[in-house]
Amino acid sequence: MKYSEVSFTCKGGEAWHQDILIHDLAGLGFDTFEPRDDGFAAYIASEQLDLQALESLLIHQPIGFEVTYAVREILPQNWNAVWESNFEPVTVADQCYVRATFHPAQPSYPYEIVIDPKMAFGTGHHQTTSLVMCYMLEESFNGKEVLDMGCGTGILAILAAKMGASRIWAIDNDPVCIDSVVENMALNNITNIVTKCGSTEWIVDEKFDIILANINRNVLLDQLKQYAKSLHDGGVLYVSGFYEGGDLESLQIAGANYALEYDTHRSLDGWAAACFRKRD
Repeated sequence: MKYSEVSFTCKGGEAWHQDILIHDLAGLGFDTFEPRDDGFAAYIASEQLDLQALESLLIHQPIGFEVTYAVREILPQNWNAVWESNFEPVTVADQCYVRATFHPAQPSYPYEIVIDPKMAFGTGHHQTTSLVMCYMLEESFNGKEVLDMGCGTGILAILAAKMGASRIWAIDNDPVCIDSVVENMALNNITNIVTKCGSTEWIVDEKFDIILANINRNVLLDQLKQYAKSLHDGGVLYVSGFYEGGDLESLQIAGANYALEYDTHRSLDGWAAACFRKRD
């Protein structure tokens, strides 16, 4: 498969404007990002590169945030080298070590997760993923029924399994993500994760003790009502993929309408994660 490298040069704006742009580019099919001094490079399968969609996205960037780009095709053998050079091991809360298959094991950590992200989102590097993992490492998962909504690589579902969850569902609307979860389950010797390609239609008649949803503000607001219905009374909802401030306030207000009581939140570089509890 041929890949394209798109080099983005960013001028002006805030640091978080670039984070949002990267998030939106992931929605267009870009799967790996490499920081540069004046911006970043993003990689995508050449057949998926839609320049019209890219131009439309860049036109709608905030005033004062100027972005230009250049495209070049890279050879398949160079792609693996780029991917490996940008995937460094991650340690979360000094308890969980996330690595790729080509990194040495670190058995000294309570939890070790091996992830081959391929084209799916979720390696523990992004602030939202690490924020949710920090919450998880403070929670008891032993014997719990867990939902990972918008699962990406399945990293959160795999951590839940390693922490003793009894039944786990991992759902994503991207079949590439589902394939990635299955492969990563095998890498981590996990067998109790059920994968589903789709959205909340799968959980209409299901109940969970803990729901993990690292998606984005708009999807979370749209799906909060179903999350509330699918949580046992007293259950916990961890959400991320949004910014501290107005996004968090919107989720707090919406959650209150569905008996989801805001508990706490934490933030990192402007990104936020929050904990809600289902009222009895």
